[in-house]
Amino acid sequence: MTTITERSYRVYGMTCEHCRTAVSEELLRVEGVQGVEVDLDAGRVVVSGRTVNDESVRTAVDEAGYEVVA
Repeated sequence: MTTITERSYRVYGMTCEHCRTAVSEELLRVEGVQGVEVDLDAGRVVVSGRTVNDESVRTAVDEAGYEVVA
């Protein structure tokens, strides 16, 4: 049985529903990602999946036009 993991990322620049949709769509294209939760107020994205790769998440967020911050 494979365990689902969750990782949380701070994302700079998200302010509206368009932002939520853009980030979610890009992240759901990443191999291994099964779920995405975007909290606009907190500037956080929680990604869940079997094999979540940090670099792939950063790249997807960048493709959506935003930035993962440390």
